[in-house]
Amino acid sequence: MPEPRTTEQRRRRPANTPEGRENQLISLAADMAEQQLRAGTAPAQVVTHFLKLGSTRERVEQERLKNENLLLSAKIEQMAQAGRIEAMYEEALNAMRSYTGQEVEVYEDDQDVYGP
Repeated sequence: MPEPRTTEQRRRRPANTPEGRENQLISLAADMAEQQLRAGTAPAQVVTHFLKLGSTRERVEQERLKNENLLLSAKIEQMAQAGRIEAMYEEALNAMRSYTGQEVEVYEDDQDVYGP
């Protein structure tokens, strides 16, 4: 009866997407770095890399990046909301003009929004 394979001997299929494949390779590299660190054979670059990851400065930098991403998302949403509000104002003005008997100006860009 064959012996069961250890974790190192198991081979996974390559991922179907480039992102998935990249994640697999990152996982392998992290596993290798961990083995080297545990065995005391890790090069200085590997040790320095993980020391930097654990530093207060790195944590603050990661928090800053996270907050910048949140801010950018909020700005994008605000811009989208402003566009929707502008369209609603235009629609309301056109409705008021049509109630007073004025001719409503329809621009080519508005064709999709207001119909033909």
